[in-house]
Amino acid sequence: MFRGVYHEKTKHLPDLEQVLARAEAAGVAAQIVTAGSLSEVDEAAAISGRNLFCTAGCHPTRAVELESYPGGAAAYVEALAERVAAHKHKVVAIGECGLDYDRLHFAPAEAQKRAFDAQLELAERLRLPLFLHSRAAHSDLVSILAPRLAALRRALAAEEPADEHSPGSVGVVHSFTGTKEEAEELVRLGLFIGINGCSLKTEENLQVVRSIPLTRIMLETAVLAAAREANPDIPPGPDRVKPEKWRADALVKGRNEPSAIVDVALVVAQLKGVSLAELAEHAFNNTQRLFALDLYNN
Repeated sequence: MFRGVYHEKTKHLPDLEQVLARAEAAGVAAQIVTAGSLSEVDEAAAISGRNLFCTAGCHPTRAVELESYPGGAAAYVEALAERVAAHKHKVVAIGECGLDYDRLHFAPAEAQKRAFDAQLELAERLRLPLFLHSRAAHSDLVSILAPRLAALRRALAAEEPADEHSPGSVGVVHSFTGTKEEAEELVRLGLFIGINGCSLKTEENLQVVRSIPLTRIMLETAVLAAAREANPDIPPGPDRVKPEKWRADALVKGRNEPSAIVDVALVVAQLKGVSLAELAEHAFNNTQRLFALDLYNN
């Protein structure tokens, strides 16, 4: 889409530079580009420039790719490790990995579990945190992850804070849409919770966000259109144009871009009853704490 191509049709000029300029103007200090498969890692790393980083992993809906790879899952994981080594100054996490039981038509649950477990081993070996995906699979995600937490913390040398109820973290569960009870369990395990537009669609979602400690919140970009339809109190946000009506100075309707994180931040700050500046400080510090981004030197 940032090349102007939608469903194999070109609608406008490439505009990644304008998108990045809008992000900088909005106060976005750093970004992490997600790679959801081996084939995407090189491209994600290529996009990643000054203060842009990336992940390396196999999304659960692509678990079949991992097992059908020449040489099998072990060869796929080794190939991921090679890509991480090739882009060692850019790759800051293993992922997007985890479980997605909402879309089992892409990959059966057992294949997803095997792919997840293999990537947990990789994260421990490479001493990288986790960028986690969980959809309708909380119980299985926790049962697979929890036994590995201690080893992962040792691998990351995650320091334990003075508060024994807030252990050092090894990852973030992104785009969280689960229940309050599920969020509380993830927080007890020491994980961060990523909030975006998908996390703000229902009143239950909003209650969940209110319950997450500021020390465990991270922010992500996502178009808030559906959230605004469900919650009229969410601010309208900037004007967007259809792809075929593209302008260099406008956001594209239906397309996500980093400057939209401000929209998410405004909603979350309101829900938490804090200022935008206070929320932004927590989100930035949480992100830096987990991913140890080497800002201004990459």
